[in-house]
Parts: sequence; C-alpha cells; structure tokens
Amino acid sequence: MSYAVPVPAAGPSAQPLANPVTVVSPQFLAAYPVDLVITEKMMTIKEGAFTVSDVNGNLMFNIKGSLFSLHDRRVLVDNAGNPIVSFRQKIMTAHRRWQVYRGESSDSKDLLFSAKKASLLQFKTELDVFLAGNTKEDNYDFKVKGSWGERSCTIYTGDNTIIAQMHKKHDIKSHFFGRDAFGVTVYPNVDYAFIVAVVVILHEINMDRSGLD
Repeated sequence: MSYAVPVPAAGPSAQPLANPVTVVSPQFLAAYPVDLVITEKMMTIKEGAFTVSDVNGNLMFNIKGSLFSLHDRRVLVDNAGNPIVSFRQKIMTAHRRWQVYRGESSDSKDLLFSAKKASLLQFKTELDVFLAGNTKEDNYDFKVKGSWGERSCTIYTGDNTIIAQMHKKHDIKSHFFGRDAFGVTVYPNVDYAFIVAVVVILHEINMDRSGLD
C-alpha cells in the first residue's frame, strides 16, 4: 500500500547505514537524515494525541486516539487519514508492553513489533523493542536509552548502532509547533514511521505512572 506522506525535508548530514532498517514500510526510508517535530495535542472526545511534521512544518503523520481509549489504543495515520499502524497496550503486564500492528489490525499475523520497559524500576528511560519474529525475546532488536524528562533519548539497533535521537526543541519553531514539541532526528536509511511509533510508545509508557497495567 502507498501512503499519502510528503517527502520530508532533509536534516543535518550523517552517514547512511550499510543495511537499511525497515519495519513498517520501505516507503518511509530516506537516503538522508530526517528531522521530525512531534507535537502533543489537546485531547478531544473524538481524537487527539500528536501531530508529526518535518522541520519545514509539512504534516507527515497524525497519531489519533480518544479520551475513552487514553491508555489502550492509538493509530498512526498519514496526512490523508489512512491508517499505517495501530498501537495496543497489552493489559495485565508489569512492564507496560505495547504491541504495534499493521493498519488497524489486531491479528497476530499483522504484528510488527512490541515494546516494553526494560525493567520495573528504572531511574533512566530504557525500552526494549522486539520484532514480531523474535518470539523468544532472548535479545532485543532495538533499544531506547536516555532521559524522557529531558526529552533526550537515543534509539539503537541490537548491535548498538545509533539509528535515531530525540531532543528538546529550543528554537523559535518550538513555539510555533506547540506547547510540548520535541524533535527526533532519524538517521539515513532508517524507517521513520517505525521511529515515530517507538517514540509514541515511549511517551505513553512514561506518561502512565498509575501502577501496573
């Protein structure tokens, strides 16, 4: 399926990976670094969550949810409203596990990946990401490490290669984009829809501190 996503503006220079990282679709690979701005929106009864733009303000994605599914479901859509992936929180898990499916499916055959806190008690942000084929989960496929409070996190492959970095927005554009806007730099040849999905889960896990899910 082809999605209605504009070509993102190029970010700062960086060397492309020798092996592209594709989880959602090769459509979301760019040969150059992609700088995205993720902005938290006010929730409404019908929708809310986030918008994702490039640094020029071009809308790339929306993440939809609702007040009545605040902690259990999100959908990443393109700028025409077509669903790309859906996020579902797996209930009754101590590590706050989220599962991500293709489109709006919840069928196990459409599972793309899952993500969970690396440990129950952690002073620094740490998230383990497992691809659907990694059923034993002896080793993670991707790792997120850093400080969510500082909006400073790095996403690595299982062999410790950096593929994306999250950072606070400090410039004038952050005021334009919204009250809680943070930047994500996705390295060349890395699926930026996948990175957005991981960051959304990171946000949900860190915003929900009410206890076990």
